[in-house]
Amino acid sequence: MRVSIILPCRNEEGYIEACLHSILATDYPHELLEILVVDGRSDDGTRTTVERCRAKVPFIHVIDNPERIVPTALNRAIRRATGDVIVRMDAHVVYPPDYVPRLVEALVESGADNVGGRLVTLPPSQDLIPRAIAQALSHPFGVGNSHFRIGTEEPRWVDTVPFGCFRRDAFTRFGLFDEDLVRNQDDEFNHRVISRGGRILLVPGVVSFYYARTSLKQVARMYYQYGYFKPLVARKIGRILTLRQLIPTVFVLGLLSTALLALLWNPGVWVLAGLLGAYALALVSATLPAATTGGVRGAIALAAAFATMHVSYGFGFLRGFRWLLPRRRRPAESIPLSR
Repeated sequence: MRVSIILPCRNEEGYIEACLHSILATDYPHELLEILVVDGRSDDGTRTTVERCRAKVPFIHVIDNPERIVPTALNRAIRRATGDVIVRMDAHVVYPPDYVPRLVEALVESGADNVGGRLVTLPPSQDLIPRAIAQALSHPFGVGNSHFRIGTEEPRWVDTVPFGCFRRDAFTRFGLFDEDLVRNQDDEFNHRVISRGGRILLVPGVVSFYYARTSLKQVARMYYQYGYFKPLVARKIGRILTLRQLIPTVFVLGLLSTALLALLWNPGVWVLAGLLGAYALALVSATLPAATTGGVRGAIALAAAFATMHVSYGFGFLRGFRWLLPRRRRPAESIPLSR
């Protein structure tokens, strides 16, 4: 089967070369492969690196993405793709040689419309904060019961997978990615697949390796955007996808309301202290194992990563309630990009 790999990117100078090299090391026959790199007008060295690789590999093609957001990149690539199977990849990730062949095999054998594997999060360096961020992105306290992050022993029918390996006709039956969604477009698309009778399979033996962000500021910006677009996804599909998405929002809303209560009513300080104390206790429980391997500094850094993810997501979700107002529309160029 001919496979089209679609790879959106923007300002990924530090990661794009390793990503492309890992794709080119695939065990899948190269004569049945095309790689469509969709560049969102990068202003670092990303485009130069891609063009250098393209000069050596005839089946790498570069597509310009003037809108600079992921869903438009995906849709441009899907329209250009010639494969029977379309594999959506990410430039922040490296892939083992068996990644593509095993997903294609699972897609054919299972009859699923979309299959994916486990996403293993790695620190981009061995500095304290990047290591803590990578830990937080692999821990149930940070990502809930997201099976593609925390792992599963058996193949599992799920609501979403990272990236995805699709039958080409899935985009005819279910449509393309929603270009209103700068973030969370995979969630909305996968919900569309399931709601229309399709199936999504998580294959535990297939892994890819994602490089986490390097700073808490980057994580805060990314998780704020995740939260910000969740209400728009909810508006489009008519409901909240999972209850775990509401927990950080309820926590942040509780902080804001009890802080206001404390300003207006003296005993409200104790309510606020109780909420903060309960969260601190949960943080200690989640980070205590890290102290045995990374010491106290490692545990503190992990706690900071957890708190950054939770609070940023919660604030983003609360601000994103504006999408539930009638006639609210997002001009793509007004959204700050996380890269």
